[in-house]
Amino acid sequence: MNAWPHSSIGRRRVAAWLVFALGAAALPCAALAAEPFPEKGRSIRIVLGLAAGGASDAQARFVANKLGEVLQTPVIVENRPGASFILATEEVIRAAPDGYTMMYAPSSVVAQNPQTLAQVRYDPFKDLTPISLGARGPLVLTVHASVPARTVQELVAYIKANPGKMSYASFGTGTSSHIYGEAFAKQAGLDVVHVPYKGGADAAKDFLAGRVQYYFDAAPNAIQNTATGKVRMLAVAAPRRSAMLPDVPTMTEQGVSGVDMPSWLGFYGPARMPAPVVARLNAALAQVLAMPATRDFFRQGAYEAESSSPAQLAELTRATYEQWGDMIRKLGLAKQ
Repeated sequence: MNAWPHSSIGRRRVAAWLVFALGAAALPCAALAAEPFPEKGRSIRIVLGLAAGGASDAQARFVANKLGEVLQTPVIVENRPGASFILATEEVIRAAPDGYTMMYAPSSVVAQNPQTLAQVRYDPFKDLTPISLGARGPLVLTVHASVPARTVQELVAYIKANPGKMSYASFGTGTSSHIYGEAFAKQAGLDVVHVPYKGGADAAKDFLAGRVQYYFDAAPNAIQNTATGKVRMLAVAAPRRSAMLPDVPTMTEQGVSGVDMPSWLGFYGPARMPAPVVARLNAALAQVLAMPATRDFFRQGAYEAESSSPAQLAELTRATYEQWGDMIRKLGLAKQ
């Protein structure tokens, strides 16, 4: 298992959140925990705030299939796309904390959205129960083939030679691709135009058509788009190179630091889930994510399947929230 990042929070804060999140003092949840979990034949749903067909959807469905085999009960994926995962998150928060509803969510849902989107009404530390990490995977800086740049420094030079004429796409204002784009512009001193879209699919259409020149995209999409010959991968926006993209250097390696935030996905349930139910789901997910078939499937999309304890996911959530918060404040980004 990868080393877990240290954060400014103390162990007491993590422990306090876990006591709350796991509902140690909640009598109704204690009653729930007394029932066998899962009940035979009762389905578990994994809510996903994205449309069917993307990389995260494929991962969730693969895990659901294997998880159903391990728990010997049906596990289904329920797509609730829209509003930057807010609809899906609220759906999970409103669900009974009995273990039959959880979500598979990117780190942006708990670390960025609460700090960048005004319509977010949930508190990731009070309204959700951390269950297990699911995967790690970087965003990749990709550039349209019409741009004569094969390294980050060449892209910087080209943008500076064409001030105000270059634009970059994002999944939407306040999303990770937007924040990466703004951080890149600030660190490198670039005069560029941000073009927000309603999601990755819309952004990809204009990017492949050359209407926007570069894009911080999820690794599976970047690989797929590169295969068309219309775009090139210049760098991974991560602390280290991806094992699945060993020939693609990091932004820092190419002289632009500060654009190397962690990117991952995790499993969360509603607040006040009984500790025994969380432990059962965590153990089952750990078993599924350690399967060679699961690891191979995730690697095909440049992701690394990885589980964790609930406490480790709690700490990772807090650390990532604070890292993104620091970047958002430095960039002066207001909630949209």
